[in-house]
Amino acid sequence: NPKWTKWLQKLCCPCCFGRDCLVLNQGYLSEAGASLVDQKLELNIVPRTKVVYLASETFNYNAIDRVKSRGKRLALEKVPKVGQHFHRIGLPPKLGSFQIFVEGFKDADFWLRRFEADPLPENTNRQMQLQFERLVVLDYIIRNTDWVVVKDPIIQLAAIDNGLAFPLKHPDSWRAYPFYWAWLSQAKVPFSQEIRELVLPKLADPNFIKDLEEDLYELFKKDPGFDRGQFHRQIAVMRGQILNLSQALKDSKTPLQLVQMPPVIVETARAPQRANSESYTQSFQSRRPFFTRW
Repeated sequence: NPKWTKWLQKLCCPCCFGRDCLVLNQGYLSEAGASLVDQKLELNIVPRTKVVYLASETFNYNAIDRVKSRGKRLALEKVPKVGQHFHRIGLPPKLGSFQIFVEGFKDADFWLRRFEADPLPENTNRQMQLQFERLVVLDYIIRNTDWVVVKDPIIQLAAIDNGLAFPLKHPDSWRAYPFYWAWLSQAKVPFSQEIRELVLPKLADPNFIKDLEEDLYELFKKDPGFDRGQFHRQIAVMRGQILNLSQALKDSKTPLQLVQMPPVIVETARAPQRANSESYTQSFQSRRPFFTRW
């Protein structure tokens, strides 16, 4: 459904509206894509999310669709022999993301404030650090431009609200959309051996990366407005993020040092000698957004 606050923002301040680095109307694919990346990397911090068709009276439909729906229902009630021949009874289904609801979780801000007042025991703090590193890996690969995470008392993270990820370029206009977890104390601790052993072998495997790209392609092409060129730009950004993350893990950097690495784009090009082979070109982003901390 449309967000009226966003509509007012677009109407009153169009120059600062939206994220020009994101593909329009693709938030539901971003949600499902984040879940796919989470499953492939075995991070297990994103509730399972799929793309489905759903219909509901609470969804945003135009007047024609609602009148047709009521007319068909009325015809089915009054003249069943005629109504049973309708192709569909009710409102037309809409394509969107469907995510498993997580219970017993609270917003991250609540727990961060509580942990500042009441420090965690060493073992629990270690558990939180490992969960935090999984979040960093996911957020960085999909280049999430939002950050909403919830956790429960046993220090289990659930990375939800991933609809503003998979940009087609690194932010270079008004806002930088930084990773806000980079300001946490956990971001100053080098990546652990556990996360390196979990993630590095996969990211270093070209076949794994290729399979991930193909799975994302099969997912994203479900969108009626799918654009292959835009998708390739999204994947080029993701490859650059994977390249930086792999290097940071190899060098035992901290998450804070990771986000300070120059943004990279890795594009593919057909090799002229062999039509079936691909070569990669790497480039760095030189343009910086106007606001670097917002």
